[in-house]
Amino acid sequence: MIGVFTLPNEYWLNLQVTPQDVENLHTILFERETPLTTSDLVSEFVEARIQFERKAAENKQKSAGKPFLPKEKYSAGTELVFPALGWQKGKVASVRAGVNPAVGEFDVIAVEFEDESQRMFAAGLAAHVLNDEPLVKPESDDVSSALIITEHGKSIRKKLEQAFVDDEGLVKIAGSWFPRALLIDINEGQLNLVEAILDMAGGEPLTTAELMKDSDLPTSESPKLVEFSLNYALQDDDRFDEVGPVGQVLWCLRRLEPDFVRDVPPPLQYLDVSHDRNVLTPEMLALEAQLDDELTIHEIDSQEDVSAVNITLIYPHLRAGTLPVSQRTRKLFPTAYETPRVRFTLVDGKTKQRIPAWVVLEHGYVFGLREWYKAHQLIPGSLVQVRKGENPGEVIVEAKSQRSSKDWVRTVMVGSDGGFVFATLKQPITAEFNDRMVVHVPDFKALDPIWEKKRSFEDLLLMVMRELSKSNPQGHVHAQELYAAVNLVRRVPPAPIFAELELNPIYKHVGDLHFRLDEEAAL
Repeated sequence: MIGVFTLPNEYWLNLQVTPQDVENLHTILFERETPLTTSDLVSEFVEARIQFERKAAENKQKSAGKPFLPKEKYSAGTELVFPALGWQKGKVASVRAGVNPAVGEFDVIAVEFEDESQRMFAAGLAAHVLNDEPLVKPESDDVSSALIITEHGKSIRKKLEQAFVDDEGLVKIAGSWFPRALLIDINEGQLNLVEAILDMAGGEPLTTAELMKDSDLPTSESPKLVEFSLNYALQDDDRFDEVGPVGQVLWCLRRLEPDFVRDVPPPLQYLDVSHDRNVLTPEMLALEAQLDDELTIHEIDSQEDVSAVNITLIYPHLRAGTLPVSQRTRKLFPTAYETPRVRFTLVDGKTKQRIPAWVVLEHGYVFGLREWYKAHQLIPGSLVQVRKGENPGEVIVEAKSQRSSKDWVRTVMVGSDGGFVFATLKQPITAEFNDRMVVHVPDFKALDPIWEKKRSFEDLLLMVMRELSKSNPQGHVHAQELYAAVNLVRRVPPAPIFAELELNPIYKHVGDLHFRLDEEAAL
């Protein structure tokens, strides 16, 4: 048996998944008849690889030669391996009698190793600790599969995923794998029954177990096998959409999903504005990160623990009845293995009202808050807190409300000619707001014609800047105010606005991200 068995980091870094590895995992799936996730199979894979390499090391060392044991007698020319010296090989160069009255008779052998070094060993000793066959190291000191998965699990998962995708014998549903050969055939009639059941649910997603009750499926087979087979058949049919978060499979009819779940709401549609991010100053980048716009792609600390976030609502989200899901805030919302649309529940932090909602991960928004916004009389610039729910599949949303009062806030007024102006007027306020981003909109529909005119980005920015300037005696406008106001008339993330402020000479920086318009240069 081997004395010390290790697998270096390079072994796992350079790992290649072989057809035999996949075949072994096939066998596990066949034997258990239970779908397993890639993470489950990573554990099986790592353990199997450790056992394989340990056995290979044992076989290699057993075939390396005769192990040295102090109790044996040896003659010159005998080839030996030394377990206590890492299984080094050596040849007995000479033998002589040993002298030690306390030990009795024994031999001293001189052994020459492969590196040409020479060492002396006692032989013919009846009592010696090395006379026993070398034992395997205790399990606690051996190769740890848990440690390997901690350090290399992510890369191993990727390699296994790719190997499974390339294997036509495996199918994947909601993150779990299963042999195709074990699937039960689900016929068109049974799928039609499932469609009818979901139709009666009126768009409310149902679990696979609920669908199985009245779908005339075989009862003689393993329930898990039937469930996986039905999931696979539904996934392969365009009528059905799997909308459950990780760990939960929920099915819905695509045609019953809200329009603004299947398609991005018009107020959130961004027509790309060409710009150079390299011109943004450190102050602009800091403000961009603070605004946390869902259209901003930037590096964030993936280890950051996000449990609650305060969101300043901009007009497009209020108009569409949505919440932004930025790179940072997406940790608060349910995710899915595959589907870009996830059905979940928002819970009002004060009233405990439960709001059916959808997170559309692909486009970065949560849909389903229009009536909730109206009930709380929120306006652009209002603050909303989002935090982790108490139960899986739930997220808490709470308006930072205050006692209703009237306050002087910037208000947008739209003329019959399609123009607009800003005025500071007293308006009813029911929630805390961001001073720089608050804009009261008396009539959302009045802004629609401005969106529909499709003016160029540069013209719109100039128009908004000009009108904002009039509300300040010095004519100064903060970049954050401009971002909020531009989004009253077109969906634009911060970067294109900031880049235009930096590059266009008609905008003069007067300090602390305040800008003024040079009217002469603008003519």
